[in-house]
Amino acid sequence: MMYVKDIKWEKGMRVTDLVTQMGAAGFQGTELDRCATAIAKMKKEGAKIFLTFTSNMVTSGLRGLFSQMIQLEMAHAIVTTVGAIEEDIMRASGEEFILGQFHSDDVELYEKGLNRVGNLMIANESYARFEDMISPLLRMLYEKKPRWAVSEMLKEIGLTLQDEGSIIFQAAKHDVPVFCPGITDGAFGFHLYMFQQKHPDFVVDVVKDFKNIIHCTSYDDKKGIIALGGSISKHHAILATLLNGGLDYAVYMTTARSSSGSMSGATTQEAKSWGKIKDDSDAAMVIGDVSITFPLALTKALDQLSEEGIING
Repeated sequence: MMYVKDIKWEKGMRVTDLVTQMGAAGFQGTELDRCATAIAKMKKEGAKIFLTFTSNMVTSGLRGLFSQMIQLEMAHAIVTTVGAIEEDIMRASGEEFILGQFHSDDVELYEKGLNRVGNLMIANESYARFEDMISPLLRMLYEKKPRWAVSEMLKEIGLTLQDEGSIIFQAAKHDVPVFCPGITDGAFGFHLYMFQQKHPDFVVDVVKDFKNIIHCTSYDDKKGIIALGGSISKHHAILATLLNGGLDYAVYMTTARSSSGSMSGATTQEAKSWGKIKDDSDAAMVIGDVSITFPLALTKALDQLSEEGIING
């Protein structure tokens, strides 16, 4: 039996020590510490780790942690939404996103050509430059072959970026597949559509990529997921692993609530009713802003893994 312990500040206290104290404080702090433990355990036990996240997290500074996780071999397959791909490419080409306010005058922002994502802003010019960048990339792909599975296309694009902070560059460099089942749901998708109007035999094959994600799991692998946010990213990875026996480890972090019945808010317990997560799995879920909770949990997990010599760094 565990008892609640008071959190105490100590001069020079590490993030790891704070998260450990939170583990005995109750509520979401306890779940946060369980997430850190599960992340470390899935790496120590050699699980294939699926990292899923939504595009807004790449708009924020979490992009740096995601690319670092690939370098540290803490993510073996990525599943995300198309906005994450676009914004990763934009940042790789030197675009800057603006820190603003949640309560802005959105009509004024529109007139200034600024698009708001929470308290972050992306200028229209950034999307215009994205168009200038992506058009020659699509021509390059088409000249190689007319038909591409999504993950194969993203690897080819990633290799052209040469930005150490880029998610798709690091993924291509380390042969980590990036799956994006909703590839048309954004500016990138619009440019794919426009390119196909001029080249009708140009096809981005989403169905073939479903085969790829199923084949990248196997019955022999232990499988874990770090699902940040919800939507199609979370479900696509879970569905692929379900078809190969379910997950051995699961970490969910989100602001969504289970009361809506949506996939985004579905708990690890609910996943067990579908066989998505095994009965005896290590699973933890924390409700809270992922831009806060994930860096805390990941830092503790990486500290532990580094101290035990399992990762370099």
